[in-house]
Amino acid sequence: MAIPPGIAPTETHVPFDMADAASALVDATGTIIGWTPAAERLLGYPAAEVMKQPGRMLLAAPEDAVQAEAIGSWCRAHQGWGGLGRLRHRDGRRIEVGLRISAMCDAGDDRSWLVSGIDVGSIPTWALSGSLLQAFLTRSPVGMSVLSPDLRYVWSNDTLERYGGLPREERIGRRMADCLPGLDTEALEAQMRQVLRTGEPVIDYEYRGWTMAAPHREHAYSTSFFRLDNAEGRPVAVCNMVIDITDRWRARERLALLNEAGAHIGSTLDVMRTAQELADFAVPRLADFVTVDLLDSVLRGEEPLEAPGETLPTFRRAGQTSVREGCPESIAALGDTVAISPTSPLACCFFSGEALLDPLMNRSMSTWSGEDPARAAKVREFGMRSLMVAPIGARGALLGVASFVRSRHPEPFEEDDLLLAEELVARAALNIDNARRFSREHAAALALQRSLLPHALSGGRAVEVASRYLPTDARNGVGGDWFDVIPLSGARVALVVGDVVGHGLNAAATMGRLRTAVHTLADMDLPPEELLAHLDDLVIRLTEEETGQEGVAAAVLGATCLYAIYDPVTQRCTMARAGHPTPAIVDPSGEVSFPALPAGPPLGLGSLPFESAELELPAGSLIALYTDGLIETCDQDIDIGLGRLSNALGQAVLPLEELCSTVIDTLLTCPQTDDVALLLARTRGLGTGHVASWDLPSDPAVVASARSLVIRQLAEWGLDELMTTTELIASELVTNAIRHGTGPIRLRLIRHDVLICEVADTSNTSPRLRHARTTDEGGRGLFLVAQLTRRWGTRYTEGGKLIWAEQDLPESA
Repeated sequence: MAIPPGIAPTETHVPFDMADAASALVDATGTIIGWTPAAERLLGYPAAEVMKQPGRMLLAAPEDAVQAEAIGSWCRAHQGWGGLGRLRHRDGRRIEVGLRISAMCDAGDDRSWLVSGIDVGSIPTWALSGSLLQAFLTRSPVGMSVLSPDLRYVWSNDTLERYGGLPREERIGRRMADCLPGLDTEALEAQMRQVLRTGEPVIDYEYRGWTMAAPHREHAYSTSFFRLDNAEGRPVAVCNMVIDITDRWRARERLALLNEAGAHIGSTLDVMRTAQELADFAVPRLADFVTVDLLDSVLRGEEPLEAPGETLPTFRRAGQTSVREGCPESIAALGDTVAISPTSPLACCFFSGEALLDPLMNRSMSTWSGEDPARAAKVREFGMRSLMVAPIGARGALLGVASFVRSRHPEPFEEDDLLLAEELVARAALNIDNARRFSREHAAALALQRSLLPHALSGGRAVEVASRYLPTDARNGVGGDWFDVIPLSGARVALVVGDVVGHGLNAAATMGRLRTAVHTLADMDLPPEELLAHLDDLVIRLTEEETGQEGVAAAVLGATCLYAIYDPVTQRCTMARAGHPTPAIVDPSGEVSFPALPAGPPLGLGSLPFESAELELPAGSLIALYTDGLIETCDQDIDIGLGRLSNALGQAVLPLEELCSTVIDTLLTCPQTDDVALLLARTRGLGTGHVASWDLPSDPAVVASARSLVIRQLAEWGLDELMTTTELIASELVTNAIRHGTGPIRLRLIRHDVLICEVADTSNTSPRLRHARTTDEGGRGLFLVAQLTRRWGTRYTEGGKLIWAEQDLPESA
């Protein structure tokens, strides 16, 4: 038997099945003591010729004896051996056989050896061809190398040479650090030392870097390491097998990038902010300079284009980011109009609706150099070398264009980069469109809110007012709390504050309906308790009408309201409330109190009547009306809130606007949980210099006296221009009171922002304006009053009714 030259005796596994092999049994002295028919067929010797003969008779040549002795020594030490050998046929031919030697022991512990062999002619050629095996290892698509225990290259194949960009002869004998400066060779060598120490292979170790084959392009690799041992089982080398997994790594990285984009793009419902987030995210992950240009109509909240027209619309720069500080590459600042050449890649992308890739910016430069010199100058100045342009579209509509540029990055954009850019832009486009829709709806909601709340509060000469309105969602600015100051007849003023259940558009719309109703009822000069009763009926009716709309019904049912009327002439205030918190009153000395008003039920319940209370408020008193969101915050109950409100209002000497801010800052110390409305009113009084009043008997002769009293008073006030009309108005109103009323008559003039003439009597009969026929002798009094005055009306009092008429003061007054 012989061992192939250059290979030390070792236990190897022959790559073929030994089940039908020729077998012989050899004793401890090397004598053949068993022979099978298969052995006779393989070597041609009958059993009679070989039995009791030494086994060396089967060797192909005398020089094989030394190698056979070495195999024998190996077998005695390791209980067996397997490999290839040469034997001699009976006719003198040499036969290549695959051998397996196994130790056998009998009952007396005498050792013998079972030798099995098979003709290698039955083994496929590729399994035995050393040249074929060499070609397989050398040309394998997997990079392979063998390194010595001191981690120097001793062999490598063609693929590894191609990966590293270094000729094989320059790699042999050198360490990784000498051949692969762009990789983390310390980590790789640490893995190999571990394999040499433990013998455990390392599978699929991934790392990234560059090699001399592509020094400006990062690649990803997967490497497996395993140890090579000699015949004695000592490690003699370590083998590594390398696969380039750059495509797999980039696909995985792009997927991770898209997942990350979801957390960074669209964090707000602001169009400009979302566009800027797209630019910020793409730099430097994908590009060195990114611009996002949106249609001007989109930024205004209008509907975007479903299809581009023949001409380019107006674009505005909505976002831009660069690896260079300050975006020096840009030709426009954020919010500026962007000029786009009709033949540029940006215009082509917008008109076609398809993304464009210009890896070396050949097409772009040819366009910009002639039609867009400013952009071409920027390209040359900053060395822009690769461009991608993607349309920004969502839900079938075009919103704008995004461009991606590389200048510092050494590699041009590829098709995979364009796909990634399209996906990023598509995700951002949905967020931009959502932000656009929100901006439009938000603008509509704010417009609704502004139309429902008073634009400017004025208490005239009756009260000085200041207010604050803080919805729960301060950013959206839509809530259900409301307040108002309504001028009434007789220089009086109505102060109103209300609270609708819930927040948002439903609450705002409901608030608008209630505020409109209060204005209408206030024009009827109803006392507070009657006004709330009518408002309660309205809420009940609205609740019944909105049964199918839970949001609207829930907002209107249970709303609260407080209605107060202040008369600067009498300096008295009448209040009634429907489930609303009691107002705070600060007298001129600074003492704060919460009057015990009758507690009415919330609106819409219809269970209890409403009652009013009248308070005397000298000039300089302060009335604080508010909603429960001010005193019921997350860190306090109502009693604590009222105490803090009382302390804040104790600084009533402050200007009202400053006092409003002080109250809000004192009570709202944590995030709001409810809308807040605050209305402060400081009372004023109308003294004798502004009011003249006369009690007149119910006698027709008194009409002349009334005219004289009016003329005298107007002369005292310097209102000579109004004498004629006021004399006629007073005459007609007093005449009506004498003719149609009963009891004593009171005539009163009030000089306020307007001149007011009032006539009161004890009758409850309401006057009626009618158009007299030409043949009628009377019936024209109230018609004349209506023609001569700014406005006129009737209000009922506890003792009867009162007819009033207002005239504008002359400019000289």
